[in-house]
Amino acid sequence: MKKESIHYHPVAAAIKIALCGSLLISTSLLAQEATDATAEKKAEDAAVEKIVVIGARGAPRSVGDSAVPVDVIGGEEFSKTGTSDMVSLMTAAVPSFNVSAQPINDASTLIRPANLRGLPPDSTLVLVNGKRRHRAAVITFLGSGISDGSQGPDISVIPSIALKQVEILRDGAAAQYGSDAIAGVINFRLKDAAEGGSFEVKSGQFYEGDGDLRQVSGNIGLPFTDNGFANISGEFKQADPTSRSVQRDDAAASAAAGNPFIENPAQIWGSPEFKRDAKLFANIGLEVAKDREFYLFTNWAERDVEGGFYYRHPTTRSGVYSNDEGKNLLIGNLDESLGACPSVAAQNADGSIRNHGAIQGDVDALPAHCFTYYGMLPGGFTPKFGGVITDTAIASGVKGELDSGWAFDASMSVGRSEVEFYIKNTLNASLGADTPRSFKPGKYVQLEKAANLDFNKPFEVDALPYPLNVAGGVEYRDETFEIYAGDAASFEVGPLASQGFGIGSNGFPGFKPEDAGSFNRYSYAAYTELGAEFSDSFRMDFALRFEDFEDFGDTTNGKVTARYQATDEIAFRSAVSTGFRAPTIGQSNVRNVTTSFSPAGLVDTATLPPTHPISIQKGGKPLTPEESKNFSIGTVVEVNDWYVTLDYFHIKVEDRISQTSSLDLTPEDIEALLALGVKDASSFTGVKYFTNDFDTTTQGLDLVANYSFDLWNGRTGLAFAYNWTDTTVDSYSSNISEAKVEQLERGLPRVRGSFTVNQNYGDWKGYVRINHFGSFYEDHLDSGVLTAADGGLPIEVGSAITTDAEISYSINDSYEISVGAQNLFDEYPDEHEWQGVAGSKYPTTAVMGINGGFYYVRLNYNF
Repeated sequence: MKKESIHYHPVAAAIKIALCGSLLISTSLLAQEATDATAEKKAEDAAVEKIVVIGARGAPRSVGDSAVPVDVIGGEEFSKTGTSDMVSLMTAAVPSFNVSAQPINDASTLIRPANLRGLPPDSTLVLVNGKRRHRAAVITFLGSGISDGSQGPDISVIPSIALKQVEILRDGAAAQYGSDAIAGVINFRLKDAAEGGSFEVKSGQFYEGDGDLRQVSGNIGLPFTDNGFANISGEFKQADPTSRSVQRDDAAASAAAGNPFIENPAQIWGSPEFKRDAKLFANIGLEVAKDREFYLFTNWAERDVEGGFYYRHPTTRSGVYSNDEGKNLLIGNLDESLGACPSVAAQNADGSIRNHGAIQGDVDALPAHCFTYYGMLPGGFTPKFGGVITDTAIASGVKGELDSGWAFDASMSVGRSEVEFYIKNTLNASLGADTPRSFKPGKYVQLEKAANLDFNKPFEVDALPYPLNVAGGVEYRDETFEIYAGDAASFEVGPLASQGFGIGSNGFPGFKPEDAGSFNRYSYAAYTELGAEFSDSFRMDFALRFEDFEDFGDTTNGKVTARYQATDEIAFRSAVSTGFRAPTIGQSNVRNVTTSFSPAGLVDTATLPPTHPISIQKGGKPLTPEESKNFSIGTVVEVNDWYVTLDYFHIKVEDRISQTSSLDLTPEDIEALLALGVKDASSFTGVKYFTNDFDTTTQGLDLVANYSFDLWNGRTGLAFAYNWTDTTVDSYSSNISEAKVEQLERGLPRVRGSFTVNQNYGDWKGYVRINHFGSFYEDHLDSGVLTAADGGLPIEVGSAITTDAEISYSINDSYEISVGAQNLFDEYPDEHEWQGVAGSKYPTTAVMGINGGFYYVRLNYNF
């Protein structure tokens, strides 16, 4: 086997390839650090251990000695960009990681769903310092098909300045880490320096003059006695909203009919406003005795995000202005003893919008006991939807080595995510003129607790040339999902409800007291892992995990990996595993009402638990886990300064959990809901629930190539990354529409790639990155219908190329200034033919974004 030098670097002291061909990001593998002496001695002969740092001279971004694909991205890579959101940073760094713009999509605007290898957010396990990260309280009710109903962690609470590096295991790993690791594992490793630090100020703006960004962040390393460290990081950001909108056809028609109260544009599509976004992380370590280390890391984050919503047209919005598709205004009789109210036509005989002056004249002539919102808000209204997201977590433990030689890691953790929703510039139509205009519809809380005990030890075995690595451990987890009721006006059934006026805060009705509650589940797991080297060139790893959940029972999963070093330059690797994803407590119990677009206009759709009587009537049943089968095979090529990895993956997922498409409610269904105490059921047009309802096969290729060389008295690095991912829906029920199937298969670019050139020259450095985004399909506005002939809004979006660039100058040893641009040449996704329907100029789910070019300046101070 080729002998390789070991590149030691303080930023990568913990990146070691050990059991199961994976990173030391599992709690069991962390304990391997106690056996470094054995590993270093073995490295003299076999060089099985390799430490890799992105950005170091000639170091690859992928770990070659692993039997599965692993990317290691240094924290400094995340600072070389104008993007401030961690989700967007990951998209730029990893081609198989995608996130869409989500300008108007209910709660997904607050926490954007991200997809690794074409699977939903909750199919990727997220760790911080090797410990499982809790889920966000937000459930993505409108997730562009692929992310519908997902509930994954919120990685945007992690400030980039806190990161030592990010480790991405691109392979199924549920047999090692438990639920959710179907697509892979992402571990965010925090800085652990005991001295020094940095301070950063960043400001930027989109080329169109909006979306102003203001951000300050800092990191400091402090000694924690003589034997430890306390590393603290913080960030504060504000960002203005953007608008990439055109006027809606219906708003333009009203304006043409003489209505002077119509805003232009009536509806805003763009990035939301970040009123405040504060993040704080602390990472602490202390040697408490020989071979004993105490560790603790914690975070607090809070942000207030406010985005746009759908426009309520002044003659057609059902439940507010009209209930007969805009033919006549909806008029409420406040006192029936004074007589009936006359009708007011909103359309001309040919179906066009009637002149505003004529409508207003009839409204002004109405008797005092007759009420219409046209008289109160003649221009219609556009709600603003937002939320305050608070995220806190703490993990603590002790690790070291026992006298028996067993390395151990004992830890406990608690994580909590809260989202308190608010909606402005709207109304509770059933309350008439007495309605408030702003509401707090309630909040969700996700609380998770965990305890882990892990062991690891190498054993000498006569039949093996090297020690057999043995690991094992147990885990206990407790999850709680809570729903808190909103303010009374947000769900109140007002006096006009019986006359067809909508109930609750329009756009996002509040959670009622009967919806509120706390839902809990516990689980426990036990696992074992074995790693054996049969020769200098061949090793295999084995993992087995048993897990038992309170609500649906147990599951057992396994994984086998192998790596063969064929020559000094070429190695082959492969892995086979089974996996699972447990349904979340939120998916099993959440209740919600969302406003979405349909061929008939805006509709209110209720999401009910799958065990709700109406859900059962529509086919609902208790959720069961998703089950997966993963296979990967690849090669690693190292020739001189070239480093190339090519990996194929195949992921079969059965019984995938998602929301159904909206299922129409009949009058009998609504009556049944009312009888069950669902007082606002008369406002619903459809119902959704979570279900195990379809199977998919996802396959793809990941290609990573790196090369570095000396040029112009400096160092040049070339990096190429390519991903092809293809998903096929193998089977599905009638609860899933054909449009959703198309979204699942083609809602993300099948091809993503990037080519980056980094150059260092004295006090100057910079990079240029070219990004390729493949074509994709969008079911515009989640219409749920496949073809335009049937009322759908399909968009075929072509491929695109964008360019990012940055140049930095070191003023002295402490100060560095950088200027750069993302999407340097101001590229946009294709415009589409449905712009006038809701005013969106570009496809709203474009991974490349819809805002165009962004320029920025950054000042760094290092000490």
